[in-house]
Amino acid sequence: MEKGFNSDVTSDGVTYHIQTEDWGRENPYLVSRVFRNGAVIKTIKTAYEEALKSGPSSHSESIRLAMREQHHQILDLINSGQFN
Repeated sequence: MEKGFNSDVTSDGVTYHIQTEDWGRENPYLVSRVFRNGAVIKTIKTAYEEALKSGPSSHSESIRLAMREQHHQILDLINSGQFN
């Protein structure tokens, strides 16, 4: 299980907290949650088999890269105003 990512970003005066985590081999998903005012407003759950198409799921570097990519995609969506 890899260590997760947490970010706070403000878009149009609204602050969001984004949390991305690896649920591990027993529950092989990468999960990101977007919070606004302490409440979850969006959950994105991606199976290892989808997130790691280019490499083996047992390779921690591949998992970390997939987590970072998913986290940054959400940051990009927020910064483009798609959560406002």
